[in-house]
Amino acid sequence: LGYDLPAKFVIHTVGPIWQGGHRGEEELLRSAYRNSLLLAREKHCESVAFPMISAGVYGYPKDQALEVAVSTIRTFLENHEMDVFLVIFDRGSFRFDTDLYSDISGYLRQMYAEEPRSAPLLGDVAKTAAFEGSASAGNRRSLFFRSKSTAKANCESAAREVLDEEAAAPDDLVEALRNLDESFSQALLRMIDSKGMKDSECYKKANIDRKLFSKIRSDINYRPSKQTVLAFAVALELDLPETEAFLRKAGFALSHSNKADVIVEYFIRNRNYDMYRINEALFAFDQNLLGA
Repeated sequence: LGYDLPAKFVIHTVGPIWQGGHRGEEELLRSAYRNSLLLAREKHCESVAFPMISAGVYGYPKDQALEVAVSTIRTFLENHEMDVFLVIFDRGSFRFDTDLYSDISGYLRQMYAEEPRSAPLLGDVAKTAAFEGSASAGNRRSLFFRSKSTAKANCESAAREVLDEEAAAPDDLVEALRNLDESFSQALLRMIDSKGMKDSECYKKANIDRKLFSKIRSDINYRPSKQTVLAFAVALELDLPETEAFLRKAGFALSHSNKADVIVEYFIRNRNYDMYRINEALFAFDQNLLGA
């Protein structure tokens, strides 16, 4: 293994030296990625990892180097099956769109600011509950002064009601289990069909590999991660209510106390379903990425 890397192959490529951007550097950089990807495919590699070529001592501007890498890899994956990782060694060197970063930061502040507004409502609910509890306690105290025969009759009646309810519960439960809502897997496949998409088109757009999609497709009770559900919501271009309903199929919900959820919500509200831009934003805010 070359350089003790846990890999079957080490592909050597030469990136361009930055000379101002007017000497064909962009096409040379794209060619370095393209040729490496084609060689990996020729060697039947299922996955390949790239550093940001030319973004170090060769002086290629990091933001432009990232854009070239992402767009070239993206184009390749439209027609080929492979897991491609872009490795960024220095998070501090990563430059995200400053205007978009500012917009998302503002949206995060807005969502977090709205959270405490529910506190007074919770307080009112608690007061109401306490008031009702006091009233109930008063009712209970008045019941203690009834005759023994009345109390006994009521106790026997209550006991019969409890037993009747317990006897009925199993049938109710069986009936409920017979009428379960569609599962996440069923909902996903239905929506892929309703959108007129091919399976491969959907899972590629969701940044999901074929093996994981096959597991989901073959297991009606498959339990996905929240990131996987959101990735498919983006791929299917669901609006916010549809996304929330889709999340419930897997037992999840969007939370304004979760930074990643708020960021994804920002993109969905703005109908921006570019998975790469969403993942760039999540990376910029130090959050887990969607999909693979």
